[in-house]
Amino acid sequence: MLKKLAGAVAAAGAFAAFGAYALDVDASLSEYKKQAGVSGSLNSVGSDTLNNVMALWQEGFGKEYPSVSISIEGKGSGTAPPALISGTSQFGPMSRTMSAGEIDDFEKKYGYKPTALRVAVDALAVYVNKDNPVKCLSLVQLDAIFSKNRKRGGKADVITWGQVGVTGELASKPISMYGRNSASGTYGYFKEVAMEGGDYKDSVKEQPGSSAVVQGIASDKGAIGYSGVGFKTADVRFVPVSARDDGKCFEPSSDNAYAGDYPITRFLYVYVNAKPGSKLEPLRGEFVKYLLSKQGQQAVIKDGFFPIPSAVASQDLKLVGLQ
Repeated sequence: MLKKLAGAVAAAGAFAAFGAYALDVDASLSEYKKQAGVSGSLNSVGSDTLNNVMALWQEGFGKEYPSVSISIEGKGSGTAPPALISGTSQFGPMSRTMSAGEIDDFEKKYGYKPTALRVAVDALAVYVNKDNPVKCLSLVQLDAIFSKNRKRGGKADVITWGQVGVTGELASKPISMYGRNSASGTYGYFKEVAMEGGDYKDSVKEQPGSSAVVQGIASDKGAIGYSGVGFKTADVRFVPVSARDDGKCFEPSSDNAYAGDYPITRFLYVYVNAKPGSKLEPLRGEFVKYLLSKQGQQAVIKDGFFPIPSAVASQDLKLVGLQ
């Protein structure tokens, strides 16, 4: 995923320059301008991770078009494909890419594949309680903490904080794990990248939403969990992560995400039903243009995620006939 993410932007010559002002939107992004004749209603079903930013987009778009009604339901990325296939939603926010099976199901009905629009960048953060002094964790260690299988080659099951270098009273304390449920794209992405597809331990406390993961860790000194970078509170802290046991540790910062150095970085997506070679009708089209505009990407920053460069926006607008 890191190579794909870095390559997608670097190929357009945007990554190196964009990292320098990552907490502002790309100046080359288009300013959204209101269009005449836009009305109707829209439904969005999918990712909990994207739920807050979807609400911000709903609010901003609603100011431009007060007569447009937008309904948002965020119960997990796994709910997006069925809703798109059935036609009960026009937008499917997902914190992962669709699986081959989900794409096949869509294609069987419509005769073409769904279209993935990249709307934000997220460094999927590893969180611990603010009082936990752990300095760094490798993907091998994370796998040994969360997974039954240790597919990354960890020599032993990691069950206490002392096994990952923590000293003092926390050293002998059991590691309490928090994660998402299986409907979540975040659950699937962490499983794929950190655990190489291994199985979660039965003792992982599955939570219905990203905020619930962080809240659990905030009240549990021995806890660890994963959630989007935008869900941080004062009661938790990020753990720097290294790709290898002997590798350099990186914070989940915007610069590290854009450079591909933080090893659990991903695009966040909104999927649409768009027939190849055609242009989205005005209502859906204008909402997509808003998401990928300066105003839309300012909402991404407001929600704690990282905005996409104009090169990515331009590529994806072309997919739906909008540029």
